[in-house]
Amino acid sequence: MPSSSPFHGLLAFPITPADDHGRVDTDTLSHLLERLCEAGVDSIGLLGSTGVYAYLSREERRRAVEAAVECVDGRVPLMVGVGALRTDHAQELARDATRAGADALLMAPVSYTPLTQEEAYEHYLAVSATTPLRFCIYNNPGTTHFTFSVELIERLSRIETIQAIKMPLPSDGDYSGELRRLREASDLAIGYSGDWGTADAFLAGADAFYSVLAGTLPRPVQELARAAQAGNVEEARRFDAALAHLWDMFKAYGSLRVMYALLDLMGLSSAKPPLPVRGLGSDARRQVADALEPFWN
Repeated sequence: MPSSSPFHGLLAFPITPADDHGRVDTDTLSHLLERLCEAGVDSIGLLGSTGVYAYLSREERRRAVEAAVECVDGRVPLMVGVGALRTDHAQELARDATRAGADALLMAPVSYTPLTQEEAYEHYLAVSATTPLRFCIYNNPGTTHFTFSVELIERLSRIETIQAIKMPLPSDGDYSGELRRLREASDLAIGYSGDWGTADAFLAGADAFYSVLAGTLPRPVQELARAAQAGNVEEARRFDAALAHLWDMFKAYGSLRVMYALLDLMGLSSAKPPLPVRGLGSDARRQVADALEPFWN
């Protein structure tokens, strides 16, 4: 197992390429992961939202993890998403990832019927009990429609293997205030997602950033992250400004659709998003190509 923490620094989340029937293209996935290892990202997040975990069967998720573990081969910590509607299904996914050789697990409180705070607590307690691997709480209210209270975060942090939380960007932009409140409540490693917040989160002292773009374009995001982690405000703002056009594409079209377009434009994969999600139209693709040009040509 890699010695570094899977919950600190820049975590890169790649697409999981699959065909129209949801069968994972493990060769292309391995190529994408090899690029991330060569770029030296701090950790890889497999089967996150960008990795379309919710659209894949248990068998295909297991195949993806097995291929990823073989490819990464201990060079970079590998965190695997195990979110599922049912607790027993999430437990099965956690066991699969553990047996395959993952280093850590990421889990969102996926639901159809809205969960109570107590139900979410019991869900994490039950799934974490099935494996010795370290856990990261995935707080993603935009997709799960569930919001973690500070009290629930504090309770979950008392579970020994739950060691990190992935937060959405604070709606009021007060990273420092939110980090202070969360650190008063727990000793979890605190990271954020929502790529346009990379500079602000690291400059405020976040432990990690969970990056969609780094899953395909790791080097420019690394430059931004390293500058911000070092407290170099001027450099961080310069790198952030250079990426602003891509951030605009994320906000306009959704990061998932943009990432599939980037993979195609870069010649890395012709995989399409899982239906009913559709790829971008020609006008939007041209905009994405323009935003990509400074980093690819």
